[in-house]
Amino acid sequence: MLERRIVFEIHRLKDMGFSIRQIARDLGLGRRTVVKYISHPEKTMRQRKRKSKLDPYKPVIDKLFEEHPGTPGTVVLNHLRKQGYNGGITIMREYLADGTRLNKGARAFIRFESLPGHQMQVDWGHFGSLDYGNTKRKLYAFAITESYSRILYVEFTHSQKQAVLHQCLLNAFAYFNGMPGELVVDNMLTAVTERDGRAVRFNSAFLDFLRPLKINPYACNVRQPQEKGKIERSVKYLRQNFWPLREIKNLFDANTQVRKWLDETANVRIHGTTGEKPVDRFLNVKLKPLPENLPESRDTVSVNAHKDFSVRYDNNFYTVPPWAVGKRLTLKACNKTVCVFYKDKTIAVHDRCWEHNKRIENPNHAEQVKRLKNKLFRDRDIAFFASLGAEAQDYLEALSDASQPIKKNITRLLNLKDEYGDQALLFAVKKALGLKAYGSDYIENILYQEMTPVRVHQPVKLKNEDLNKIRLTEPSLAEYDAAAITRSGS
Repeated sequence: MLERRIVFEIHRLKDMGFSIRQIARDLGLGRRTVVKYISHPEKTMRQRKRKSKLDPYKPVIDKLFEEHPGTPGTVVLNHLRKQGYNGGITIMREYLADGTRLNKGARAFIRFESLPGHQMQVDWGHFGSLDYGNTKRKLYAFAITESYSRILYVEFTHSQKQAVLHQCLLNAFAYFNGMPGELVVDNMLTAVTERDGRAVRFNSAFLDFLRPLKINPYACNVRQPQEKGKIERSVKYLRQNFWPLREIKNLFDANTQVRKWLDETANVRIHGTTGEKPVDRFLNVKLKPLPENLPESRDTVSVNAHKDFSVRYDNNFYTVPPWAVGKRLTLKACNKTVCVFYKDKTIAVHDRCWEHNKRIENPNHAEQVKRLKNKLFRDRDIAFFASLGAEAQDYLEALSDASQPIKKNITRLLNLKDEYGDQALLFAVKKALGLKAYGSDYIENILYQEMTPVRVHQPVKLKNEDLNKIRLTEPSLAEYDAAAITRSGS
């Protein structure tokens, strides 16, 4: 199977109008291979990442050059030797040269301007955290700007996960009402998984997201923020102009306030570089239209429906209909909602909760549980078992709470009643309650160990087996005693 970057390149060349023969010749592939991956681009492969002896020490090198720019390579090697590095100087020099650390210092850069609609630049910013009760959530700002007009879109999130990045990009494209031809990113793991000099290995999930949108990714070189200077300055502007003196209650409030700031301040100001308002300059921009079928961007996980008719996600519990208990379900979450699916059918939708260890319950789900219990308890055999006394009623409730099959267990318990008698069964039920042992198997084991079966002969054997199975509820002798006392008193 081909690497995802090769698959992406096949589709890029196809979108540019190249023929199958030209694509195969340029990429050194067979024509059948090209046709196969144009028809089925979702095929994946295992990617083997080569490890380097220098990998554990790269953060040390980066910190060293932040504090002491221009440090000679031999000095860096001696410093690493003291910390246990036993690799060679060649791979270390390649890493230093890749990040231009050996000559780090003030440099002049040529400013370039993009054509209208050709490029957008993306970046993240960390903005502290928000409190939800006893739960603290980190707050991030996703920022993207159209390079020609400098029009800006910002969305706050509590995560930088892959699915969140994709959802933010789609939200931004909807805000701009279109997509660029090129997307400039830094070396975040959700976009770039590996670099070897100027060779870039993009994240496979990121490429799969961009492919149907026909957007080409461009990754900045390491430690070269000027390559995406427009969005770097936009994030700085966000910190200095929007963030100070703000009172943010929650994520929804943060996004409501930043959208108002975008529409009333950021995108209608006179931009310091262009001398124009971003919204006015954006009128000259023509973006590619969004496709009808957008890629799925929600965080998607497979979950089990537990006995308390709930599924667990992000340290919280969201309820589902009681009939889904025990089934394997699919959960899809964004910043606003949590949706649960059984196969292709939506069975539950909840507002996203950002606290931890909370149960988010739909009242309809609890009502369905009550209705199922009421319907079940109207069954003739179950009503008969409940008439045996308080212990039997408690055990019935315990079976229900433990999500045991009520009908099956009660049928077996009534057969044990016929075999051992009422008192023996109630004795075993009481003991099982004390042991929290719920199920007819436990009752049978207790009776087998401690009781002797009694032989009960049916007075009449009828041809209709259903009539032989009729059970009458046990009468309450206390009611007869009360009636007798009332009559004697009168």
